[in-house]
Amino acid sequence: MVELEGGIRRQTFALPLGIDHVNCYLLPSSDGGWTAVDTGLGLPDAGKRWARTLDRLDRPVQRIAITHFHPDHVGAAADLAELTGAPVFQGVDDYDQCLRTWGELRVAGRMPDYLRVHGTPEADVESFEEEGRAFVQFVRFVRDPERLEPGGELDGWEVLHLPGHADGHLAFLRDGILVAGDTLLGSITPNVGLYPDSRPDPLADYLTSLERIAELAPRVALPGHGDPIDDPAGRARELIAHHRERLDRTAEALDGDPVSAYDVSLTLFPDPLPPTLRRFALAETRAHLEYLVRRDGAKRVDGDERVSYVA
Repeated sequence: MVELEGGIRRQTFALPLGIDHVNCYLLPSSDGGWTAVDTGLGLPDAGKRWARTLDRLDRPVQRIAITHFHPDHVGAAADLAELTGAPVFQGVDDYDQCLRTWGELRVAGRMPDYLRVHGTPEADVESFEEEGRAFVQFVRFVRDPERLEPGGELDGWEVLHLPGHADGHLAFLRDGILVAGDTLLGSITPNVGLYPDSRPDPLADYLTSLERIAELAPRVALPGHGDPIDDPAGRARELIAHHRERLDRTAEALDGDPVSAYDVSLTLFPDPLPPTLRRFALAETRAHLEYLVRRDGAKRVDGDERVSYVA
């Protein structure tokens, strides 16, 4: 555990994913306890890992806040809530998406067809189905949490809605400190993907979120992965430029022949990738393609069994 400015503490947990760790934050609360932001992945030993962290705290965790529904952020929410008795706070839209992804409203059954229609080879589709069935067990979210509304406050922290990486992604701002979740990362670019049942233009959402961060100009950002970011506004502008350059490369990958989003992803992300990361690459490619389609920079061709794109 690392102590940061303002008495904030950062607990980093290892992950067996493409990224090897996730940061959770403990914010000093006005009632003499702590507010935990994010919970890590719900691995079998998640409760034990959190118990070791709680033993090192001098005050109890009074509330738990979730930035977004991705498994490495919400996965151990039930474990931490059971250990502490603290209520869980989650955004209205984010909780709905949590139910659609991990709960009884799961839309995972739609993913294989989504992958196929956008050109994914069948072997990768089958790999996703196996992975999806295995992954659900590592997400133990809390049912019917306390709902957070953008523009409100949580123990003196302003609740910001910063969609793009996730539709309902929330961040928390106070005294120049932005608890950013995965909206802003220092060493890598957050994945911005277009998936079934998500908002239709996530890249536009994300660029707007980055512009808002640049305007707010917090002094420091505490990201979900990696070290604190000392110039959040500058980093936001770097990410805007990155996506503008990727949009140019996406447009260049199109010509007169219809091409699938999967094939365009091989141009934008040419390195060999395991199926999970190729799926992220496909979703990010689709976000860029649909951004162009909505601004007359590309055309989508909807076939019976395949969706393609042309210049």
